[in-house]
Amino acid sequence: MGVKSKKRWITSPRELEALVQDFGFLPFFKNEFDGFSVEEYTPQELWFSRENDGPWEWKGPVARGKQCAYGKLFRGKAGFVSREWFPDLCNWRRDGYDFDARYEDGLASRKDKEIYETTRENGSMLTKEIKAACGYGKQGKKGFDTIITRLQMQTYLTVADFEYAKDKLGNPYGWGLARYAAPETLFGEDFLRQAYKREPEESRTRIFNHLILLLPDADDDEIRRIIG
Repeated sequence: MGVKSKKRWITSPRELEALVQDFGFLPFFKNEFDGFSVEEYTPQELWFSRENDGPWEWKGPVARGKQCAYGKLFRGKAGFVSREWFPDLCNWRRDGYDFDARYEDGLASRKDKEIYETTRENGSMLTKEIKAACGYGKQGKKGFDTIITRLQMQTYLTVADFEYAKDKLGNPYGWGLARYAAPETLFGEDFLRQAYKREPEESRTRIFNHLILLLPDADDDEIRRIIG
């Protein structure tokens, strides 16, 4: 079971961005569908290489380019959605709700609201900044990872960039820290509104039909799990 596509290797952020635009939806890691991940299109020697950048380093430049959305968008796991398809995904996942309406209808918790509003009001924030501002940490509130994943799955927050600590010579090192932003901040209010002229179910159908063509061997339930 796999993608209806010709295999090609990617070796740069630009090629990764082009691959996402071709697919529309692309998880980061290998999954039950052959050829449906960034991992499977990247030469093994570029993973965790000391000499060359690879997928871990490309995520930031691709997110900054604003031609793709990146975050935990696939059953709580990371991946990319192209600029073409992200408005429809937002329309479907939000089910017609902006965040305030979702909260007022009792569909979002106070903790979700605090993290969302804090990030939105500041434009964008690093993980550690959100935790500090909202009181998460060893002696503070619990459940941050669950909430930030849920907000990404619902498309209220997305990853805008990754930032790295630097050594004395100015060289980046370690794991990049995610910088989060609301998609409206990153892509613009008008960009996301383009899908709202459709009913959420219509956006879901459009995504479903696209994924059926991309993954012709998948059954309907498997496609539904991808869509969420």
